[in-house]
Amino acid sequence: MHRARPHHWTRDRQSEAMTKSIREMVNEANASVEVIDAETAADLVGGDDVLFVDVREPVEIAREGKVPGALAIPRGVLEYAIAEDSPGHNPQLLMDKRIIFYCAVGGRSALAAATAKAMGIAKPVNMAGGFEDYKAVGGDIEQG
Repeated sequence: MHRARPHHWTRDRQSEAMTKSIREMVNEANASVEVIDAETAADLVGGDDVLFVDVREPVEIAREGKVPGALAIPRGVLEYAIAEDSPGHNPQLLMDKRIIFYCAVGGRSALAAATAKAMGIAKPVNMAGGFEDYKAVGGDIEQG
């Protein structure tokens, strides 16, 4: 009787050499877009030439609030909100403004800003330090 060899979920050495850490991915994303600190971002709130996009999950926004006037678009659906051929498209994302993405501490928003740039958003910005730093510098908060 022939016995099948067990299948093992392993990576070969070539694929291991090509993997990236999340830190590397976030650093690469930040290198590809404009990055501003929370204090600078707080000074821009309410400006006609900017749009804030909160990519945190709804439960985070409900618990902590958000930047006043920010669009709430969770990171997991951002590509659908940007894509013009998507039923979830949000036309506000195509306006000729600096779009400032933020999350809790700046990692998800770095990836979001880089994705937005790759999808044709002209002026994506990452708010380094995220909402945590924004609160720490005394930025205005709208309850979620």
